[in-house]
Amino acid sequence: MTKAHSVLETKSTGGEHLDLADAFSDFMTTFEAFKDSNDERLTQLERRSADVVTTEKVERISRTLDEQKRVIDNLSLKKIRPPLGREGARGQLNEHKSAFEAYIRSGDDRHLRALDTKAMSYGSGQDGGYLVPDETEAEIGKRLAALSPIRSISSVRQVSAAVLKKPFAISGPAVGWVGETAPRPQTATPALAELQFPTMELYAMPAATTTLLEDAVVDLDQWISGEVETAFAEQEGAAFVSGDGVNKPKGFLDYAKVAEAGWTWEKIGYVLTGKADALPDANPSDVLIDTIYALKAGYRQNANWVMNRKTQTSIRKLKDADGNYLWQPPAAPGQRAMLMGFPLVEAEDMPDGGADATPIAFGDFGRGYLVVDRTGVRVLRDPYSAKPYVLFYTTKRVGGGVQDFDAIKLLKYGTA
Repeated sequence: MTKAHSVLETKSTGGEHLDLADAFSDFMTTFEAFKDSNDERLTQLERRSADVVTTEKVERISRTLDEQKRVIDNLSLKKIRPPLGREGARGQLNEHKSAFEAYIRSGDDRHLRALDTKAMSYGSGQDGGYLVPDETEAEIGKRLAALSPIRSISSVRQVSAAVLKKPFAISGPAVGWVGETAPRPQTATPALAELQFPTMELYAMPAATTTLLEDAVVDLDQWISGEVETAFAEQEGAAFVSGDGVNKPKGFLDYAKVAEAGWTWEKIGYVLTGKADALPDANPSDVLIDTIYALKAGYRQNANWVMNRKTQTSIRKLKDADGNYLWQPPAAPGQRAMLMGFPLVEAEDMPDGGADATPIAFGDFGRGYLVVDRTGVRVLRDPYSAKPYVLFYTTKRVGGGVQDFDAIKLLKYGTA
């Protein structure tokens, strides 16, 4: 093990003590060590076969890269996270926030009732809790965008109804050329499809002690946001990828898939690797190029790769014909790694490689996938179910699905 690698492994395990600049510097140094070790492995493969020690070294450094990238992501999130100190110490809280805080701390909901902000649960009577202040809802939405990988690259629409219905012109708008004084002939009627995106209930139930609720320094709005953000992000992230649409959003991998040559509307096109359970042995980058150009030019401008960490580890070792690595590290802290010139989004809910698996997606998710948020996040205070703790049943309604089936392509490990 090299001295640099030994130091990097030590630092990666205590990443929470590094600042963002130090963490990014360590990450770039580790990537240089990874390239040197992988170049050595590839040279050995060309001569005969890769030495076991060299292969293990490459895998070990690759795991360190993943760990350090995780540290950088966490530090980047901490930079956008507001302080826990109570805003009321610096300025007057607005009326809604004051009333909501009184409800959270002591269960006193008189001021909230007076403001007529009672939020009824969809179809479940009057015990649905109260709407959080607008600032808290906005904070939860902002953190979800940072934590949820698919949400961060998709279109997001807020609605007040239970279902969003969206017409879509499959064949594009009806248009034609005419002269200045020529008659306007009737154009063909466009083919329209109606897409429906129902919103489903997503919940989290953080618990608090009486001591926490009585601590006047703690901003409870921010505490609730921090407690529910990870739970919401993990659940919706999995649903946006592979959800079946039953009591959850429909993930883009749950739609019918078809080879790109036979693509039709309401199906997701895929490119085959030509090998049953992996990338091809010879020129594996060719199938990545085929996937890029399966997407129309208008979509490629804002396209992203989507894959999990394990798939990214295998892609990271690939080179082009000129010996350049296809995977490149982020240019700066908080930015994404690049693969063949396009940003790479790490989504752990993507499947691993295997027979007939589709572990890699490529597309313009801003045009291809729609996330629907129903306005309002509700909190129901429950001091009875888990004494001596107070539970806060926090709910939001989220939907999602593919809105443009031509904007997302998959790479399928298989031969047919």
